[in-house]
Amino acid sequence: MKRLASWLAVLAFAVPFATSTTAQAQMPQPPEVAAKSYLVLDMTSNQVLAERNADAPADPASLTKLMTAYVVFSAIRDKKISEDQTMPVSLRAWEERKGGGSLMFIEPRNTPKVSDLLRGMIVNSGNDASVALAEGVAGSLPAFVDMMNRQAQAFGLKNTSFKNVTGLTEPGHHSTARDLAVIASHIIKDFPEFYPIYSTKKYRYEGAPASNENNRNVLLSRDPTVDGMKTGYTEAAGYCLIASAQRDFPNGKRRLLSVVLNTASMEARATESQKLLNWGYAAWDAVRLFEPGKAIATPPVWKGKANEAKLGAETGVFASVPKGEGGKLVTKIERTDPLVAPLAKGQKVGMIKVSTAAGAPVAEVPLVVLEQIDEAGIFGRAWDAIRLWIK
Repeated sequence: MKRLASWLAVLAFAVPFATSTTAQAQMPQPPEVAAKSYLVLDMTSNQVLAERNADAPADPASLTKLMTAYVVFSAIRDKKISEDQTMPVSLRAWEERKGGGSLMFIEPRNTPKVSDLLRGMIVNSGNDASVALAEGVAGSLPAFVDMMNRQAQAFGLKNTSFKNVTGLTEPGHHSTARDLAVIASHIIKDFPEFYPIYSTKKYRYEGAPASNENNRNVLLSRDPTVDGMKTGYTEAAGYCLIASAQRDFPNGKRRLLSVVLNTASMEARATESQKLLNWGYAAWDAVRLFEPGKAIATPPVWKGKANEAKLGAETGVFASVPKGEGGKLVTKIERTDPLVAPLAKGQKVGMIKVSTAAGAPVAEVPLVVLEQIDEAGIFGRAWDAIRLWIK
C-alpha cells in the first residue's frame, strides 16, 4: 500500500478588509512629536502604529509604578493580600518625604488599607505608598524589586531593569517606551477590575494637603475618552506620560495607548500624547479580519463521522489599517492534507496568512478545528482507507 504523503493545501482569496501594513509610501505619517522617544499602540489589534527611539533605554521615573502596581495586583489576585487589609507605614516609607518626590502623605501612626495605598500610588503617585505596598507584599524592598524584575522577564522585556519601586533615578534603573507599553497593556488586559483606578481624577488621604489631590494626568479632564494611565517626572527623565483612550466605532470599541518620554514640561507631555492619540484614531482603522469561531474553510475529512471539517480562527482577529485601504487584503489558508479523524476542537491544522495585494504580511493566525470530529466506524474507516490509497 502506498505511503500517504502530506501535502500543503493552499487557498488564496481577497477579503474586504484594509491592511495594517502597506507599501512604505502609503503608510500614514505620524505628526511631529516633541519627545525624546514615543510609541503609539493600537491595543485592539496589538499593532504599533508609530514609534521613535522606542527601544532606547530611558529613565522611567514614576512610570516605574506601573510594574509596582502590577505586582501588587497579582498579589491580590493570588490572595496573598486583600484590598481591605490594612498595611503598616514603616519609617522607611515615611522617610520618602525627604526625597523630594510625590507623596500620598502617610505617617507611621496611620494604618491605610491596601485600596487606599493603591490610590495613593496611582492617583497621587506617592512614593511613600509604593514603599508601604512593596513592604507589605514582599516583606522588604529588595525582595519586591526582585519580583518586579522577574515579572519583567516573564513579559519578555529585554531592555528593562528595576532598582527601586518608586522610579527615583538610580544607576541601572531603566526601561524603554516599548517595554513600558507592554507593562501598561498587561495591566489593562490582565486586571480590568483595577484599571478604573487609573481614571480617578482626585484622591486625598486623610491629613494630606488639598493641593495634592489632583491626578497629574490632565488628559483625564480634557478628553472624555482618556481613562488612564500614569505620569512621571525626574530631572533625568523629563516629563513622561502613558495615556490610554477608548473610543466607540461602528465595529466596536477601540483602545489606543500612547507613551511619550522626556518631554519639556507637564503641558508638553499632555499635548504630545493627545496629538498621538488623535492621529492614531484619525489615520487608522481597526478592522475585524475573522470572526471568532466562524468557519472560513470546510475541507473534506477522512475516516470521520462527519464528511467535512469546519476550520477557522479560534478568536477574533483585528488589524489596524490606514484609512481608505479597505478591500485590498489577500488571505491565504495553508493546511496539511489529508485531514484524518479524529480531530479535536481547537486542534491546529494550518495557518491563516493575511497580506496586502503587494505581498506585505499583515497577520498570521493558527487555523484550527472549530468542531470535534470523531472517528467513523470500522467500515467507514476501511472504505476511506481504500479511497485514500487510490487517491
